[in-house]
Amino acid sequence: MFDTRIAYVAESGSPGARVKRIAVMDSDGSNHKYLTPGDTIVLTPRLSPNGSQLAYTGFAAGKPQVRVVNLETDAQRPLITADAISFAPRFSHDGSKILFSMMLGPNSDIYVASANGGFPRRLTTSPGIDTDASFSPDGARIVFESDRGGTQQLYTMNADGSGQRRISFGGAWYASPEWSPDGKWIAFTQRTTSGLRIGVMKPDGSETRLLTNGSSDEGPSWAASSRELIFQRVTPAGTALYRVTLDGSEPRQLSIPQGGSDPSWSGVVE
Repeated sequence: MFDTRIAYVAESGSPGARVKRIAVMDSDGSNHKYLTPGDTIVLTPRLSPNGSQLAYTGFAAGKPQVRVVNLETDAQRPLITADAISFAPRFSHDGSKILFSMMLGPNSDIYVASANGGFPRRLTTSPGIDTDASFSPDGARIVFESDRGGTQQLYTMNADGSGQRRISFGGAWYASPEWSPDGKWIAFTQRTTSGLRIGVMKPDGSETRLLTNGSSDEGPSWAASSRELIFQRVTPAGTALYRVTLDGSEPRQLSIPQGGSDPSWSGVVE
């Protein structure tokens, strides 16, 4: 755990004029630094498994587009050259590929591209919004969220886009899935009339259980150990980052310089 990094959206300023910057730090809070200046909207920072790169959604071009940052040099580049809306990136567990969503019309579909760039390959074609995709550790399967059935639910598919099937059936809305590094669990955000909660389920949708009971908990990201998650929680003081263990013990707040949202936890940094 101590050889890992955490990235998040650092939030400061008044509620009506929030400044949001991508920040990254070691898991113990040391070596904290900002990667973006705060002059445009930034979303969904996602670290590569070895902590050497970060992908995020930026609005520097006037529309959301996925960008990739080399954390050793701070050099940035767009993931793909297409002039299209792209968002919600996430690395494969070996760091070679990036899943993301792209809009070439009214719908959002899942695509995959080399982490070095190149031509993206489309994986979904169903009407609706398909987004927040995450690879299984072996790269053979993908979990994602979709509203193709009328509500946000979780689906899995093979890495080539075949075999798509729904796995969430709890009578709620499900979002932001992430496959655990050991392959045994999928973490998610569940939305009901009572609020937002962090939960986990088996990859086939069984053994679903909630880990938090706050009114606004979302955006889980796994620790390298697969025994702990980091997530964002809205509190009276603002948005903050919390950690919760897989046994559902009381969440603990992380110490960061300002408000924070949308966290991502890397694997062991090489």
